[in-house]
Amino acid sequence: MTRDAAFKRRVRARMARTGERYAAARAQLADRTAPEPGDEPAAGIAPETRAETRAETRDDHTRDVLHVTNGDCAAEVMRAAGLTEPILPWRDVLHDGPVPGGLTDAELRAVRADFIAGEGLDPASVRADFDARDAALAAHRGGRVVLWFEADLYDQLQVVQILDQLHRAGVPPESVSLVSAGEFPGIAHFGGLGELAPADLLRLRADELPLTAEAFDLAIAAWGAFTAPDPGGLAEIARSASPVLRHLPEAFGRLAQEYPARSDGLSLTERRILLAVDGGAGTAGAVFAEVRRRERRPFLGDTSCFDRIAELAAARQPLLAVDGDTADGPYAERRVALTTAGRDVLAGRADHAELNGVDRWIGGVHLTGTHPAWRYDERLERLLPG
Repeated sequence: MTRDAAFKRRVRARMARTGERYAAARAQLADRTAPEPGDEPAAGIAPETRAETRAETRDDHTRDVLHVTNGDCAAEVMRAAGLTEPILPWRDVLHDGPVPGGLTDAELRAVRADFIAGEGLDPASVRADFDARDAALAAHRGGRVVLWFEADLYDQLQVVQILDQLHRAGVPPESVSLVSAGEFPGIAHFGGLGELAPADLLRLRADELPLTAEAFDLAIAAWGAFTAPDPGGLAEIARSASPVLRHLPEAFGRLAQEYPARSDGLSLTERRILLAVDGGAGTAGAVFAEVRRRERRPFLGDTSCFDRIAELAAARQPLLAVDGDTADGPYAERRVALTTAGRDVLAGRADHAELNGVDRWIGGVHLTGTHPAWRYDERLERLLPG
């Protein structure tokens, strides 16, 4: 078989796997410096053909395309990599605070803005950012949308929210594609798109997948399960399988572990915070680093981790003692220690929920009181009524 024929065979195989057009698949393979196992090298392609196909691929990825990603750091890398505007960062920590279903988009934006603003930001300003974000997505309903996201819980919740909005806007699945990064060669504990060099980020386009109708349906079901007032639908998403949304089941399995455990009333994040302190992490910053190290798919930002530490320290029977106050410098530098109650809970001699009660939103579920309605059973690895 000639080199040219072998290369065409590889192009068609890639098209079948990714759904790319011929020019895009050909350019991706032409840019590679080594052949795929068992195939002839692409070195025989004429230089002018390489230039032509690369130009066609740039058009495929920049003409009338909205790129959506998980935050400003990733957006800056995308701009440095040469991807053209519009590039839309999706700024919301959906695993924290209320995300109730049954609201209009405007009503949900108001709820999220009030929560994100907290005590230190202007809710109207946050609301304006959310309004502009959703307007930018809606304005592009007639073009292509490429989603650039990671495998962790933070990103996967954003993915299903975006897909739910696109579906309700009437965007067909063939107009959407997904770049989903769970790991990257040479990075042992991949932390996200924002840590990649621009050229490395572009390498991820080789794995871009077109959205299917089945994946669209799964995303809509996942968003409905997440925002429902009852978490019973989370298990079905955690058991699902999708070649496009392949990281979604793991993320929803991790979400269930944020419910109070039957054994000690702690979420998995809270338990890891206590374990970090017990293991020698003496500052809030060191605790965050250890919690992040223990997470297979790091999703928790430092602010969210520090909020958890502060909640454990402010409980009726504190599980942690934190030195200083907000005027004493960065929270990351504040000293943290276990209390007697914290040691008892960590050892299984006491239950955090029963000692201190719970008042926490997880998606559309509002957990309250000393006997929360739902708990996570570590042995059965599923949620059960409290």
